[in-house]
Amino acid sequence: MAKYTGPKAKLCRRFGENIFGAAKYDRILGKRKYPAGQHGRTQRRKVSDYGIHLKEKQKLRLTYCLMEKQFKNYFVKANKAGGVTGDILLQFLERRLDNVVYRMGFATTRMQSRQFVNHGHFLVNGKKVDIPSFLCKEGDIVEVRPKSRSMKMLVEALDSSESTSPYGWLTIDKENMRGSFDSIPAASEIPVTVDLRLIVEFYSK
Repeated sequence: MAKYTGPKAKLCRRFGENIFGAAKYDRILGKRKYPAGQHGRTQRRKVSDYGIHLKEKQKLRLTYCLMEKQFKNYFVKANKAGGVTGDILLQFLERRLDNVVYRMGFATTRMQSRQFVNHGHFLVNGKKVDIPSFLCKEGDIVEVRPKSRSMKMLVEALDSSESTSPYGWLTIDKENMRGSFDSIPAASEIPVTVDLRLIVEFYSK
Protein backbone atom coordinates (compact mmCIF):
# COMPACT_ATOMS: atom_id res chain seq x y z
CA MET A 1 0.00 0.00 0.00
CA ALA A 2 1.40 3.40 -0.98
CA LYS A 3 2.03 5.91 1.77
CA TYR A 4 3.68 9.29 2.24
CA THR A 5 7.33 8.87 3.26
CA GLY A 6 8.60 12.45 2.86
CA PRO A 7 9.58 14.98 5.56
CA LYS A 8 6.58 15.41 7.86
CA ALA A 9 7.97 18.35 9.84
CA LYS A 10 8.03 20.46 6.67
CA LEU A 11 4.34 19.71 6.09
CA CYS A 12 3.45 20.72 9.64
CA ARG A 13 5.36 23.96 9.17
CA ARG A 14 3.64 24.60 5.84
CA PHE A 15 0.19 24.31 7.44
CA GLY A 16 1.26 25.94 10.69
CA GLU A 17 -0.07 23.14 12.88
CA ASN A 18 0.66 19.58 13.95
CA ILE A 19 -1.43 17.54 11.52
CA PHE A 20 0.27 14.23 12.40
CA GLY A 21 -0.19 14.21 16.18
CA ALA A 22 3.33 13.28 17.34
CA ALA A 23 4.64 15.49 20.16
CA LYS A 24 7.92 16.19 18.36
CA TYR A 25 6.07 18.26 15.75
CA ASP A 26 4.63 20.46 18.49
CA ARG A 27 8.18 21.15 19.65
CA ILE A 28 9.29 21.97 16.12
CA LEU A 29 6.36 24.33 15.58
CA GLY A 30 7.11 25.97 18.92
CA LYS A 31 10.45 27.03 17.48
CA ARG A 32 9.60 27.52 13.81
CA LYS A 33 5.94 28.06 13.02
CA TYR A 34 6.59 29.19 9.45
CA PRO A 35 7.25 27.35 6.15
CA ALA A 36 10.61 25.65 5.64
CA GLY A 37 13.19 27.08 3.25
CA GLN A 38 15.42 30.10 2.89
CA HIS A 39 12.51 32.52 2.50
CA GLY A 40 9.98 30.72 4.68
CA ARG A 41 9.95 33.33 7.45
CA THR A 42 9.61 36.35 5.14
CA GLN A 43 7.61 34.91 2.25
CA ARG A 44 4.90 37.31 1.11
CA ARG A 45 3.83 35.67 -2.15
CA LYS A 46 0.12 36.07 -2.93
CA VAL A 47 -1.66 32.71 -3.00
CA SER A 48 -4.04 32.11 -5.90
CA ASP A 49 -7.64 31.00 -5.46
CA TYR A 50 -6.65 27.56 -6.72
CA GLY A 51 -3.76 27.46 -4.24
CA ILE A 52 -6.10 28.19 -1.32
CA HIS A 53 -8.45 25.36 -2.33
CA LEU A 54 -5.55 22.98 -2.94
CA LYS A 55 -4.01 23.71 0.45
CA GLU A 56 -7.23 22.83 2.30
CA LYS A 57 -7.59 19.59 0.36
CA GLN A 58 -3.98 18.62 0.99
CA LYS A 59 -4.28 19.46 4.66
CA LEU A 60 -7.24 17.14 5.22
CA ARG A 61 -5.78 14.38 3.04
CA LEU A 62 -2.46 14.42 4.88
CA THR A 63 -4.11 14.68 8.29
CA TYR A 64 -5.69 11.27 7.66
CA CYS A 65 -2.50 10.01 5.94
CA LEU A 66 -4.10 9.16 2.60
CA MET A 67 -2.79 9.20 -0.95
CA GLU A 68 -4.62 11.30 -3.54
CA LYS A 69 -6.46 8.47 -5.32
CA GLN A 70 -7.85 7.06 -2.09
CA PHE A 71 -8.88 10.49 -0.82
CA LYS A 72 -10.66 11.32 -4.07
CA ASN A 73 -12.51 8.00 -3.95
CA TYR A 74 -13.92 9.00 -0.56
CA PHE A 75 -15.03 12.31 -2.04
CA VAL A 76 -16.79 10.56 -4.93
CA LYS A 77 -18.60 8.25 -2.48
CA ALA A 78 -19.57 11.20 -0.28
CA ASN A 79 -20.84 13.15 -3.28
CA LYS A 80 -23.08 10.25 -4.31
CA ALA A 81 -24.37 9.57 -0.81
CA GLY A 82 -26.78 12.48 -0.67
CA GLY A 83 -26.63 15.17 1.99
CA VAL A 84 -23.84 17.64 2.70
CA THR A 85 -20.86 16.28 0.76
CA GLY A 86 -18.15 17.82 2.94
CA ASP A 87 -19.70 16.53 6.14
CA ILE A 88 -20.14 13.01 4.77
CA LEU A 89 -16.54 13.01 3.49
CA LEU A 90 -15.27 13.86 6.96
CA GLN A 91 -17.46 11.18 8.53
CA PHE A 92 -16.07 8.55 6.13
CA LEU A 93 -12.52 9.51 7.12
CA GLU A 94 -13.36 9.45 10.81
CA ARG A 95 -14.89 5.97 10.55
CA ARG A 96 -11.71 4.39 9.18
CA LEU A 97 -10.41 1.71 11.53
CA ASP A 98 -6.89 3.17 11.65
CA ASN A 99 -8.36 6.52 12.69
CA VAL A 100 -10.64 4.93 15.31
CA VAL A 101 -7.66 3.06 16.79
CA TYR A 102 -5.79 6.38 16.95
CA ARG A 103 -8.73 8.26 18.49
CA MET A 104 -9.14 5.55 21.13
CA GLY A 105 -5.55 6.09 22.24
CA PHE A 106 -4.11 2.75 21.13
CA ALA A 107 -1.53 4.58 18.99
CA THR A 108 0.23 7.94 19.22
CA THR A 109 -0.22 8.79 15.52
CA ARG A 110 -2.46 7.66 12.68
CA MET A 111 0.57 6.25 10.89
CA GLN A 112 1.37 4.10 13.90
CA SER A 113 -2.24 2.97 14.19
CA ARG A 114 -2.25 2.01 10.51
CA GLN A 115 0.81 -0.15 11.09
CA PHE A 116 -0.81 -1.80 14.11
CA VAL A 117 -3.96 -2.59 12.09
CA ASN A 118 -1.94 -3.85 9.11
CA HIS A 119 -0.09 -6.26 11.39
CA GLY A 120 -3.36 -7.73 12.68
CA HIS A 121 -3.20 -6.48 16.27
CA PHE A 122 -6.91 -5.54 16.43
CA LEU A 123 -10.25 -7.27 16.47
CA VAL A 124 -13.58 -5.76 15.45
CA ASN A 125 -16.57 -7.51 17.03
CA GLY A 126 -14.30 -10.44 17.88
CA LYS A 127 -12.87 -10.91 14.38
CA LYS A 128 -9.38 -9.90 13.23
CA VAL A 129 -9.43 -6.98 10.81
CA ASP A 130 -6.15 -5.94 9.18
CA ILE A 131 -7.57 -3.43 6.69
CA PRO A 132 -6.96 0.17 7.83
CA SER A 133 -9.72 1.50 5.55
CA PHE A 134 -12.37 -0.72 7.18
CA LEU A 135 -15.30 1.57 8.05
CA CYS A 136 -16.60 1.20 11.60
CA LYS A 137 -20.34 1.16 12.20
CA GLU A 138 -22.40 2.20 15.19
CA GLY A 139 -21.96 -0.32 17.99
CA ASP A 140 -18.73 -1.87 16.72
CA ILE A 141 -16.35 -3.09 19.43
CA VAL A 142 -12.67 -2.53 18.69
CA GLU A 143 -10.16 -4.32 20.90
CA VAL A 144 -6.54 -5.35 21.02
CA ARG A 145 -5.97 -8.99 20.09
CA PRO A 146 -5.07 -11.01 23.24
CA LYS A 147 -1.66 -12.01 21.86
CA SER A 148 -0.78 -8.34 21.25
CA ARG A 149 -1.74 -6.90 24.65
CA SER A 150 1.81 -6.94 25.98
CA MET A 151 3.30 -5.16 22.96
CA LYS A 152 5.47 -2.34 24.29
CA MET A 153 4.54 0.43 21.81
CA LEU A 154 0.85 -0.26 22.20
CA VAL A 155 1.00 -0.33 26.00
CA GLU A 156 3.02 2.92 26.05
CA ALA A 157 0.51 4.64 23.77
CA LEU A 158 -2.41 3.52 25.92
CA ASP A 159 -0.67 4.56 29.15
CA SER A 160 -0.16 8.08 27.77
CA SER A 161 -3.77 8.45 26.62
CA GLU A 162 -6.66 9.86 28.64
CA SER A 163 -8.56 7.56 31.00
CA THR A 164 -11.86 8.31 29.27
CA SER A 165 -12.47 9.21 25.65
CA PRO A 166 -12.49 12.95 24.89
CA TYR A 167 -14.76 12.16 21.94
CA GLY A 168 -18.48 11.76 22.53
CA TRP A 169 -18.90 9.06 19.89
CA LEU A 170 -16.30 6.71 21.42
CA THR A 171 -16.13 4.78 24.69
CA ILE A 172 -12.83 3.38 26.00
CA ASP A 173 -12.18 0.54 28.45
CA LYS A 174 -8.43 0.85 29.04
CA GLU A 175 -8.25 -1.97 31.54
CA ASN A 176 -9.56 -4.46 28.98
CA MET A 177 -7.90 -2.74 26.01
CA ARG A 178 -11.11 -2.22 24.10
CA GLY A 179 -13.42 0.52 23.00
CA SER A 180 -16.73 0.98 21.24
CA PHE A 181 -17.70 3.11 18.29
CA ASP A 182 -20.99 4.34 19.70
CA SER A 183 -22.21 6.60 16.88
CA ILE A 184 -21.20 8.36 13.70
CA PRO A 185 -20.16 11.86 14.82
CA ALA A 186 -21.55 15.05 13.35
CA ALA A 187 -18.95 16.88 11.25
CA SER A 188 -19.04 19.75 13.75
CA GLU A 189 -17.84 17.39 16.51
CA ILE A 190 -14.75 16.19 14.63
CA PRO A 191 -11.65 18.19 15.64
CA VAL A 192 -10.12 19.20 12.31
CA THR A 193 -9.31 22.75 11.23
CA VAL A 194 -10.22 22.70 7.55
CA ASP A 195 -12.80 24.49 5.45
CA LEU A 196 -14.78 21.61 3.96
CA ARG A 197 -16.52 23.97 1.56
CA LEU A 198 -13.21 24.73 -0.15
CA ILE A 199 -12.47 21.02 -0.58
CA VAL A 200 -15.87 20.41 -2.19
CA GLU A 201 -15.28 23.37 -4.50
CA PHE A 202 -11.81 22.05 -5.40
CA TYR A 203 -13.20 18.76 -6.71
CA SER A 204 -16.27 20.39 -8.26
CA LYS A 205 -14.33 22.64 -10.63
